[in-house]
Amino acid sequence: MGRRPQPEIRDRLLDGCVDHLLEHGLPVTSLTPVATALGVSPRMLIYHFATKDRLVRAALVEARRRQRALFDEALRHRPDTRYVDTLAAAWTTLSGPRGSRYARLFSVVHALPPSETPWPDFPTMAVHDWLPTIAAGLRADGHASPDVLATLVLAVARGLLLDDRATGEHDRAAEAYRAFLTLLDGSLR
Repeated sequence: MGRRPQPEIRDRLLDGCVDHLLEHGLPVTSLTPVATALGVSPRMLIYHFATKDRLVRAALVEARRRQRALFDEALRHRPDTRYVDTLAAAWTTLSGPRGSRYARLFSVVHALPPSETPWPDFPTMAVHDWLPTIAAGLRADGHASPDVLATLVLAVARGLLLDDRATGEHDRAAEAYRAFLTLLDGSLR
């Protein structure tokens, strides 16, 4: 008789794998570094997830769930706050230590060729997941064409996050984001 599934162990391993991916990035060829960090053997990971690809995919899905919770809270419309002010405050979350871990991990997933990605539909989801949240805030502030502007906000924020990551010039990226928000705020007038 085979062993029974142990979801509590699988969940603990998955949480640890997500933390490892956020700290070190995607495993390239071997699960050994992940397994070592979790205090288990690579074989134990395969037992619980069947394959390396399934483990990586499950970890990315969970990392995305965590990112969504963090970013949705930062980007959600607050009735008592102008949305441009919400976007300004959100930069701290998006570019700060907690948010940048997700940007670093998912920028690698975005860059993978379709044949090598563990999550082929991720790039499309990563755009369409955020647009309704941002558009709702812009709509509440009375912006014309909030859906179009949401695309612009997302593109500028992502571009500046990549810029910040590439150069380490956080102050310059933050200043450019503030300048963009000033332009966006002026679009209401």
